[in-house]
Amino acid sequence: MTGHDSHTGHHPHVEAPTGGHHGHASMMADPAMAVTMERDMRRRFWVALTFTLPVTLMAGHIPGLGMLVPMPLASWLQLGLSLPVVWWAGWIFIGGSYHALRSLRLDMSVLIATGVLAAWLSSVYLTLIGYPTAYYEAACMLVTFVLFGHWMEVKSRRGTSDALRALFDLVPPMARVLRDGKEFEVPTSEVVKGDLLRLRPGDKIPVDGDLTEGSTDVDEALVTGESKPVKRGPGDAMVGGAINVSSSVTMKATRVGKDTVLAQIAALVVDAQNSKAPRQRLADRAAAVLVIVAVGAGVLTFLGWAVLADAPFLTALTFSISAVVIACPDALGLATPTAVAVGTGLGARRNILIKDAATLEGLSRIQTVVLDKTGTITEGKPSVAYIHVEPGGDVEGVLAQAAALAGQSRHPLSQAISGAALGRQIIVPKSVAEVADRPGLGIEGRVSGRRTLLGNSALLQGAGVGVSNLAAGAAKMAAQGQSVVFVAQGDRALGVIGITDAIRPTSAGAIRELKVMGIQPVLLSGDRRETAELVAHAVGIDRVLAEVRPEQKAERVAALQREGQFVAMVGDGINDAPALAQADIGIAIGAGTDVAIEAAQVVLMRSDPADVARAIRLSKATVRKMKQNLAWASVYNVLAIPVAAGAFYPSLGWSLRPEVSALLMSASSIIVALNAVSLRRARI
Repeated sequence: MTGHDSHTGHHPHVEAPTGGHHGHASMMADPAMAVTMERDMRRRFWVALTFTLPVTLMAGHIPGLGMLVPMPLASWLQLGLSLPVVWWAGWIFIGGSYHALRSLRLDMSVLIATGVLAAWLSSVYLTLIGYPTAYYEAACMLVTFVLFGHWMEVKSRRGTSDALRALFDLVPPMARVLRDGKEFEVPTSEVVKGDLLRLRPGDKIPVDGDLTEGSTDVDEALVTGESKPVKRGPGDAMVGGAINVSSSVTMKATRVGKDTVLAQIAALVVDAQNSKAPRQRLADRAAAVLVIVAVGAGVLTFLGWAVLADAPFLTALTFSISAVVIACPDALGLATPTAVAVGTGLGARRNILIKDAATLEGLSRIQTVVLDKTGTITEGKPSVAYIHVEPGGDVEGVLAQAAALAGQSRHPLSQAISGAALGRQIIVPKSVAEVADRPGLGIEGRVSGRRTLLGNSALLQGAGVGVSNLAAGAAKMAAQGQSVVFVAQGDRALGVIGITDAIRPTSAGAIRELKVMGIQPVLLSGDRRETAELVAHAVGIDRVLAEVRPEQKAERVAALQREGQFVAMVGDGINDAPALAQADIGIAIGAGTDVAIEAAQVVLMRSDPADVARAIRLSKATVRKMKQNLAWASVYNVLAIPVAAGAFYPSLGWSLRPEVSALLMSASSIIVALNAVSLRRARI
């Protein structure tokens, strides 16, 4: 077993499933299954074509060629040559129709099988009674053309599967594990949670984990899309599939197998491939109706020509078979799933992971995008810019007290304070107890036995600590766009820390793109209004929701929805999870958190707000392809059935033999598949 296997699972060889594209669509997102499916479709097509050619040549449609084999020998040879075409190559349709009917379901396999068997069985009957005409070529050509169309569909879906395989290939097959003080090389699939792994420069990281020893640069470009290597030190997270660039280090495995980031990405894409868009559910219902219409058209056509027009039996049978064949709504069934497969695959290659087809379609309807400030509009890497203390206060002493509490929190602002103390080489008190996190307010605890507060003014005021002595300094910081953090000990405010967070270089451009698409951007922040409005003005956002506590974020999103807006929420933190869940479309940006990613319908692997606009453009392009395909498939079926049924034969002499109907039906499916594939060239 290899590391590749540990992420993809075991894929034993299986025969192509029955039931046409509905049967195999759900399997195409699996990379190994995609290869198997394409190989099987290709093999069946070439076998069918090999036997169909001589059957067609003996049918007598080409002058001179039909006389090479005299009747009735030609009919018997056609019967023999048609057997592998109908009963092996075409079994995926015949077998699929059996299973569909057993489940009281009408799908394309039922209609294809009906057309094939009608042509083939009537031909066998005509051969047995010694009649000089048969329709073996129609049955064989129908199987061959439909197989070709499905082969093209499978190839169109391979793009996503190839993207998944590229992800799996990021995982090395072997890993160096430290056990009992010795280094062993084992298959990645055998690494378990808690194992210590040794990484050398240039090694691919086999699983997710935490760095325990040493510091290094890590290239996460192929996983997260971040172009520059990032510094990683003890305690930092390591993502499986990334590349250890500079130093030999030791890490502890925390997530293996299906729990790794790469495996979860693959699962998201597979789920998206297997899901149905709202338009697809509509198309499925329409297709089921069209199956009934097609079979009914075949029966009515036969009765109309045989009874009403008193036409010869063979004439009625020919028109009937043509009507059944050409009415097959195969193109209608392919219209949306092929576009969804290509769209989600294109998104995955652009580091945009869309969880299901409904989300892919829903992104095109977004009217308002709510963006969290920290980590979305800004870099999410805050740093201390200024410290203001009460008259006679000690700047380093205030920072030391703040850092003692900040060290107990993973909040970005807390990490900035801890980093500032470390950078100034300040001795931080070690005695910290009774620490309590106050979401949306800050953190409190006892530092060296004294009650200490670290947070916004509401935290201090709620504890009965006044901030009037620091109000002027705090207001000045806020006016400069700094996040304001107060420090208090006992009943006295000691100082206020101003923290800056650089705006992402792509934020302003992303906001402009949203506005061009007619989408309203809204900034959502827990910061003071002055700070939030300064950031909003810098990137071009006109509407600001500031001083919003975490538990209020979902309500603010709901309020926008009550205004009649179709809302997307973009965030990266645990505090954003309720708002992500409340929004019509939740978008987790960057590495985010497990909670945020779980609550979101779209995951942007890069920390780039421009990907929000890209995701929306991708959705609009995909929906456009869906509409084009559905329109073509619907118009084709409406126009083609009367022609095939012979409605225009008495007046205009228009008619279609069954084999020509099969060609046109398959051509319609191929047009739909190729139109969906053209989505890959879309500029998003």
